Amino acid sequence: MHKKAHHSVKYFYLYKTSSSTKLMNATYYIQHLQLQPHPEGGFFRETYRAAESIPTDVLPFRFSGARSFSTAIYYLLQQGDFSAFHRIQSDECWHFYAGEPLLIHVIEEDGRYNCIKLGKHIATGETFQFVVPATAWFAAEPATGSAFTLAGCTVAPGFNFNDFEMADRQALLTAYPQHGDIINRLTR
Repeated sequence: MHKKAHHSVKYFYLYKTSSSTKLMNATYYIQHLQLQPHPEGGFFRETYRAAESIPTDVLPFRFSGARSFSTAIYYLLQQGDFSAFHRIQSDECWHFYAGEPLLIHVIEEDGRYNCIKLGKHIATGETFQFVVPATAWFAAEPATGSAFTLAGCTVAPGFNFNDFEMADRQALLTAYPQHGDIINRLTR
């Protein structure tokens, strides 16, 4: 009798988990995580900013002032939207949390292009984390068939909008004409 009762509890728990999962769509995460529209596309909320900062005189010359040690955000993209090509002055580590795979398109300063698939299916080449190197141009979009992706981004030295540069489509096309298709598709 006891064994049967335990089985029923387990069934109920699995049922509740399964039902709850169906409700955890993009709208659920946007509301429950209090995400706001991001200037490059998608939704975000800063979740961490280090209390201490790195002084300007010990940072590389590309930084215009002191920066927090590190920052972190939630970032959500839905199918049909994209994070437009941009670059920042720090390394940015992307972390997969929920939803389906996300494509991160990176154009390095020397013109090398790489497309990373952020997701949970590591056996098929997806990865839980990926670091976009400082000053590389990058954009992101949900992979084909992905309704949404909830990711996190950790930046060190910490993110500051003074370090953010949205790509100019024509300037990027002039610098990297070999990547014209992806640049035209993922710039605003």
